Amino acid sequence: MAVLSSDLIRQGASTSTGYTIDQSIRFNSADTAHMERTPSSSGNRKIFTSSLWVKLGKVLVNGAVGPGVSYSGVGSAGLVFTNTGAITLYTYYTGSSWTGFLKTNRKFNDPSAWYHIVYILDSTSAIPTERIRLYVNGERETSFANENYLAKDTDTNFNTSGSKMQIGRDPLDSAGYDFDGYLAEMHYLDGYAYGPEYFGEFDENGIWIPKQYTGSYGTNGFFIDGRDASDLGDDESGNGNDFTTSGLASNDQKTDTPTNNMITFNPLNNQRSGGTPSNGNLDYVGPGTRTLISLTANIPSTGKWAVAFKVAQVSTNAGWQIGIAPANQSDFGDAVGSNEDLKLVRHGPSSSDWEISDFVNSASIDPSQPITTSDEFWVAVDMDSGNVYLGLYDASATSMKWVANDTGLDGNPATGDNPTVTYNTTQMPRDNVVFAVGSKQTSQHIYLQRSTDVSGTTPTGYTYFENVKDLV
Repeated sequence: MAVLSSDLIRQGASTSTGYTIDQSIRFNSADTAHMERTPSSSGNRKIFTSSLWVKLGKVLVNGAVGPGVSYSGVGSAGLVFTNTGAITLYTYYTGSSWTGFLKTNRKFNDPSAWYHIVYILDSTSAIPTERIRLYVNGERETSFANENYLAKDTDTNFNTSGSKMQIGRDPLDSAGYDFDGYLAEMHYLDGYAYGPEYFGEFDENGIWIPKQYTGSYGTNGFFIDGRDASDLGDDESGNGNDFTTSGLASNDQKTDTPTNNMITFNPLNNQRSGGTPSNGNLDYVGPGTRTLISLTANIPSTGKWAVAFKVAQVSTNAGWQIGIAPANQSDFGDAVGSNEDLKLVRHGPSSSDWEISDFVNSASIDPSQPITTSDEFWVAVDMDSGNVYLGLYDASATSMKWVANDTGLDGNPATGDNPTVTYNTTQMPRDNVVFAVGSKQTSQHIYLQRSTDVSGTTPTGYTYFENVKDLV
C-alpha cells in the first residue's frame, strides 16, 4: 500500500523556513553511475567524518553509497545499503579479514524518505565503541547484527595518497553494488570527527532537517552538492578536490531534495512484480504481464489533484494503462467485471487511438484521438466530488483535451463540468486511492512527469501531485 511513511513525514514535510537544499544528484544503477577521485597526497588516516543525504531508488538491493576507498585491489570500505535493508559500514580491511565494521539491525527500505547518514571514524579514541559511529536522522545507531571495532590508532586507507575513493559504487568496481537513488549535500571532513549536529538539527516539530555546515574540511575533504549540472562532481569546499563522473549527465541534477521531497513510483507497491522502476523511480518498464505500480503516496482524501505521464510506445497493442485505483489493487485487469471502481486511460488495443475505460461497467469510449510519444496523459481527480478527468495534451495541436463521459472532448476539471467518470466512494474509499500505471507490454516505458517538464497546464484549482509538502 502506498502511504506516507513515518520516515517520509520526518524527511519531507517540515515547514521550517531555515536552510534549504536546492538540488540532488540522481544515480541510476543501470548506467553504473558513480564519481571517483584518487588523492595525490595523504591526510589524516585515523580520523574523518562523512555526512550525506540519501533517498533510495531501488530497495532491498546492494548499493554502495560511499564515500568508500579501495585497499590494494583486495578489499574496499564505505557505506552500503544491503539487500536485506540493513546499513553496513566498512572501515578497514587487513588484507585477510575485516576489522572496523557495523551492520544495523534496523532496516532502511523506504523509497519515499530522505535519510541523513553521518558516519565517523576516530581510531585515536580510548573507547573502542567510539572509534566508529553511525547516525541516521540525527540519532545514533546502537543496535547491530554485526559489530567489530578498530584497534586503537589504526591507520586506514581513507585519506591515503593513491587510494581511489568512489561515490555511488564499490571502489573495487564489484558488479551488483552500484547505488540506485539520489544523493544530496555530501560533506567529507579529513581529520575531523564531527557529529550530526554540525549538519542538521531538529525543528520545532521534532523533524530532523538540514543545517548549513560552516567548518573546515582538511586536506582531502570535499563538499559536493551538484549545483553545477555540467560538472556534478565539482567540489564546493574550496579545496578543489573535484570528482570525475561516469554514467551521470546534466539531467541527473534533480530538485528532489531533503527540503523538497518529491513523489515517485513506488517499488514497494509494484503488484505482481516483474515491472521495474528506474531512473530515480521516475521511469516504469512493463514486464510483459498485467501489472500495477502506484506512486509513493496516497491521494489525500480531500482536494483536487492532477498528474501527467508519457509513454514510449504508441504502436498497436502497446498495452499500457494510466489512472486511479485502490491502493491494494493487484493490477488494472483485476477490475474487469468486478465491483471495484477503477477508471483509467489506456492505449487502444487495435489502433493508434486512445480510449477511456470504466471497468465497473465494462464500458469503453473512444474519442478517436491519435496519439504520439510527445503527448502527455493526464489524470485529474476531485476527491470531494469523486469526479475523475482523463486528459491528453496534444503536442501537435499544443492543446489540452479532457474526455467527457459522452465520448466528447469537452470535459472541464476547472469548472467541474462533464467529468470522464464519477467514481463510487463506497467501493473505493477516499482514504485508499492512488494514482497508478500498468503495462503488460515488454519494455514499455511509462514516465512520471514533473510539473517543471510538462507541456500541458494543471487545471485551475488543482494541485500537481508531486511534492510531499502539499499533502500534509
